[in-house]
Amino acid sequence: MSLARRLASQSTIIFGARLFGAGLIFVVQALIARWWGPGLLGEYLLIVAAVNLISVAMPFGFQTVGAYFAAEYRARAQQRQLLIFMLWAYGHVLGTLALLLVIGYPLLQAIGQGGSVLAQHLVPAALLAFATAMFYVNGALLVGLKHPLAGYVVDSVFRPLIVVGAFLVTASLAPPAEAFSNMLWVIGVGCALVSLMHFAYVVRVFRSVQNEAPAQPRELARWWRFAVPWVLIGLATDFFFDIDLLLLSHLLDREQLAIFGVCTRIFALAAFGVGAVYAVTLPEIFESQANSDRSAFLRKVGEANVVASGLSVLLFVVMAVGAPFGLLLFGPAFTAGALPLAVLCLSLVVRSVAGPASLVLSIHDRPYASLPAVGLGIVMLVAGNALLVPPFGLMGASLSALIAITAWSAGLWLTAYKLAGLDVSILQWFRARRAAILAAG
Repeated sequence: MSLARRLASQSTIIFGARLFGAGLIFVVQALIARWWGPGLLGEYLLIVAAVNLISVAMPFGFQTVGAYFAAEYRARAQQRQLLIFMLWAYGHVLGTLALLLVIGYPLLQAIGQGGSVLAQHLVPAALLAFATAMFYVNGALLVGLKHPLAGYVVDSVFRPLIVVGAFLVTASLAPPAEAFSNMLWVIGVGCALVSLMHFAYVVRVFRSVQNEAPAQPRELARWWRFAVPWVLIGLATDFFFDIDLLLLSHLLDREQLAIFGVCTRIFALAAFGVGAVYAVTLPEIFESQANSDRSAFLRKVGEANVVASGLSVLLFVVMAVGAPFGLLLFGPAFTAGALPLAVLCLSLVVRSVAGPASLVLSIHDRPYASLPAVGLGIVMLVAGNALLVPPFGLMGASLSALIAITAWSAGLWLTAYKLAGLDVSILQWFRARRAAILAAG
């Protein structure tokens, strides 16, 4: 099977798993609101938000570069180096879990949150944060070790299934408040156990990595040098729309902000599907770079761009046609977000056409070089919101986001071209194909 076909098939499975899991979570949230009331749903969402923020911090950024270093050490047969990296990554997670359990409640009391819902359910929340952080690290390592399906599907499917099972088991056994507490315990313990089984699979895959390369000096400084900028890049990309919603909170009324928020969540799911293409191809790309095979490197990047661009166009068409009907499920007012959502999806096409420049810069040992372009995108977002949102509302917010993403994508492409001498856009793939056809003819 060609790389392009394998990318399409594996990324489709990964995206389908995430879509399935997201649907299950949506159903559970709707049932909590109907059976236990919106108050308990609000508390659940508050705990989930806190867990997400804590779990992102627990690995200290090592989850953001885990796929990169796992792919490097696998390609270079450096099992010992990979083992040391894993010990640091998982050590961060375990250390922060212990710290959270010891000082979490006193810290909440010190900041006046001793009676908050998070303080009342600190232990199950800590277990869920631990499990989520483990899924992050496990998934990143498995992607780098050429097991992307195992890396993504377990978290995408099993965690939502645990949430569904926990709700169904506890909902009818006690009054709502007690059932809610029991549900959190079942989710926390269940996810922690699954994350440990997931970790066991990582260990099994790790054992297949060769250890033929000579011993290398410790690379802790290099790991941190990559992890820190990638944390910043991740915040500006993965949490781009969280930042945007905060900026828009003073420019849109609450109904418009809710509509745009729903649109960004749907967009994030679509973006995950496109990102899965590059996750699948990362080990192949790095292997070509490690072997100094420039033509294969560019070919694999180009094939990934083609698959990602095709998927982006397909998602844009699906959103343009289906968004009005999908948004209607949230209420008639939400159909106003159909066209803005389609505009947001155009940014996926832009990102795919420009190519994975941040990845290429990291492969060429220049991870910090991505930051100026990402910073430019944030500046453009702030300026675009100020200029376009007051006169155009939701459409202005979507256009501002599209302009910002286009600016940072173009900036990253230019940076990679100048510093690494590589055109990682989809255009180089078409030029290579044209040259091959002319040579054959």
